[in-house]
Amino acid sequence: MFTQTLLYDAILYVYALSLLFYFSDFINASRKAKRIGAGLLIFVWILQTAYVTVRTVSHFQLTPVSSFEYWLWFSWLLVTVSLVISRFFKIDYIVFFVNVIGFAVLALNLYSSTNSGQSPELWKTTRELLYVHISLVLCAYAVLTIGALFAGMYLFLHSRLKSKQWTKSVRRLPSLEMMERYMDRAVIVGVPLLAMSVAIAAVSLIVEGRAALLLDLKVLTSVATLAMFIAFVYQRAAQGRPGPQMAWLYIASFMMLLINLLSNYVSRFH
Repeated sequence: MFTQTLLYDAILYVYALSLLFYFSDFINASRKAKRIGAGLLIFVWILQTAYVTVRTVSHFQLTPVSSFEYWLWFSWLLVTVSLVISRFFKIDYIVFFVNVIGFAVLALNLYSSTNSGQSPELWKTTRELLYVHISLVLCAYAVLTIGALFAGMYLFLHSRLKSKQWTKSVRRLPSLEMMERYMDRAVIVGVPLLAMSVAIAAVSLIVEGRAALLLDLKVLTSVATLAMFIAFVYQRAAQGRPGPQMAWLYIASFMMLLINLLSNYVSRFH
């Protein structure tokens, strides 16, 4: 059982890493990121196949098929289908979104069996969820804050270049292209981390039987922040908006992130 738990955790971590590389390809059309994401996804499929086989063989004769096995097979099937699409049909965006769903199913399924467990086990599970949530959201805040600094520097430099004000501070700044690239990289890392932290927070509330807190101000502002950064991703990847517009959108999204942080003082979530 302990080995199976470690294997399941390894699948989740490698799956999340694969999604980060696919997300990078989604924004910047990076062939290198796509290859790494595809390689990690194949590794996920191998690990998941091994886990599904062990789980099915060890439980088939003892208990009937549970919802855990059902959703486990469903997630494995999504990964398999996405690999087939990636290999034969070359529809990149659908591969990314199918695996976002597959990861969500796999992550939620990990905690589906805790509802029938004893209260100490439930408390231990929710505590571990809280640790993971805090780690992810702190990393997301840090990365997105750095991205906001680059967005502010981009707007400052753009205004100075537009007005032809060549000062010492302007000469010491990186180029517009470099700041735009780092701003995009902050989103590539920060948005998936923020999305996973929000999902884990929602799962922990449901597991603890506190689903009513999903309407708490902290949760609502977190979802609004995530939605604004997703809008940034869409405008960058699909619409190809110019740099100054994207920098302003990033600043607006970061302002929502600040509101989310300030909501801690009036929230009942933490």
